[in-house]
Amino acid sequence: MIKLIAGNWKMFKGPTDTLAFFDSFEAPDGVDVVLCPPFVSLEAAVGEEWPIYAQNVHWSDEGAFTGEVSARMLVELGVQGTLVGHSERRLYFGETDDTVRLRAEAALAAGLGVIACVGETEAERETGETEAVLRRQVEVLPHNDSLVIAYEPVWAIGTGKTATPAMAEDAHAFIKSLHATRVLYGGSVKPENAAELLSQPSIDGALVGGASLDAASFSSLCQIAASLS
Repeated sequence: MIKLIAGNWKMFKGPTDTLAFFDSFEAPDGVDVVLCPPFVSLEAAVGEEWPIYAQNVHWSDEGAFTGEVSARMLVELGVQGTLVGHSERRLYFGETDDTVRLRAEAALAAGLGVIACVGETEAERETGETEAVLRRQVEVLPHNDSLVIAYEPVWAIGTGKTATPAMAEDAHAFIKSLHATRVLYGGSVKPENAAELLSQPSIDGALVGGASLDAASFSSLCQIAASLS
């Protein structure tokens, strides 16, 4: 299966830096690539060679929801998909399993692709709750060919920590037992650890944070993924 490498830029790169990134970024054949810029940079990114996803979407078409963006607006802009349920949205902005489901359903109904994020905290892993947390988060997600799941152990997001390949493989295999879809690994993936992670049989790609901000680093990740597809 062709690997999918998605770059989540979080709150980095305005329109000028976005265009500069694409001037330098290259990806080989044999890998699927998605970029997720912040909302203000979506218009600058749309029209480039690679699919552009938003980082979040609301479940209503319109309304009094200050700071939110609807799936219909994203479609009109030319965006092809969206992230939902990122651990930072759950941690800082009150995202719940139910709101993740609503966002995913609205995006899919509008024809957008969805990367839905799931994962346990360090405390949940230490108390043996990993599978229970993943089951709760995954079982609410719709079954749709345009939905991909990203497993991001919360304790490995922005911390420099990475799950061992065996730990990541176990989590991905469990998610696939619940939901038949592509599953990406999203915990501090970088060129130095990508080959070992992406060679695991249940890992279908990566959701990349910090390493996606540098065009050369992200190009290297895509080359590694293509060599393993």
